[in-house]
Amino acid sequence: MGEYRDDDEFTDPRGRFAAEARSERPDLSLLCLLLAAVADPALDEAGMDAAQIELDRLAGLLPYGTRGPRAWAEALAELLGGREGFHGTPADYQRLESSLLPHVLRRRRGLPILLSVVWTEVARRAGAPVYGVALPGHFVVGFGEPGVGETVLADPFAGGRLLTGDDAELLVAGATGAPLDPSMLAPAPALDVILRILNNIRAWAGGRPEHSAVALWAIDLSLLLPSHPARLRYERAQLLVQRGDFLTGAAELDAYAEVLAAVEPSAAEAVRGRARAARAMLN
Repeated sequence: MGEYRDDDEFTDPRGRFAAEARSERPDLSLLCLLLAAVADPALDEAGMDAAQIELDRLAGLLPYGTRGPRAWAEALAELLGGREGFHGTPADYQRLESSLLPHVLRRRRGLPILLSVVWTEVARRAGAPVYGVALPGHFVVGFGEPGVGETVLADPFAGGRLLTGDDAELLVAGATGAPLDPSMLAPAPALDVILRILNNIRAWAGGRPEHSAVALWAIDLSLLLPSHPARLRYERAQLLVQRGDFLTGAAELDAYAEVLAAVEPSAAEAVRGRARAARAMLN
């Protein structure tokens, strides 16, 4: 991947994404919009502004003077899940647009994590104590201050349905077969949310070879985050080889092998073998 100059950060969505991800307090909605701009080059500054204005508009529709986690959760469910019609369906998992914030705002449909972004961003603008909760397999929203008094969970995918403790247990058990661990209920940092969105996009594209370009930009954005799985570099190299860029892919495989050699020499040698095989495809 190329280096970005300072002036690029104001014109290129990838450069702006990298800059925002490195900022002291990354803005979740802006990162989602910059991600969408990479996915859809037609999304310009005016389109991103329109999405932010829509989030502001929705926040302005919440009742003034709302107090308490349950009241906030019920107000968001009534507004977003009820009057505005935001929710998810199984078919939404088959659409890339379900992971792109401007499309979710337009269609009122999306994956659990994107609908949760809408919930948290609208609630935050209205002053609610709100945070994302990255349950395994299903993202939800929490209201209140974790560890201080009452907290309430809501499921935006189900229109904002309030969740009991048993409901959360069932969601986790259905995804992992394991019991709910209290650590799973902690607030999800913005960059963790973005990485999970990008993981979803990679998973969507991974089952569709014709969309390998989508998988590639999703990996590239993941690698721009300050913290990311090291194995993504190997995945990127393999994807380049699959797309026919044998020399670049082989070079990245060799670079990954150098990193791997210090901890797993045998695995590093296997990666070097794949690099040699990629170069041989040119003969």
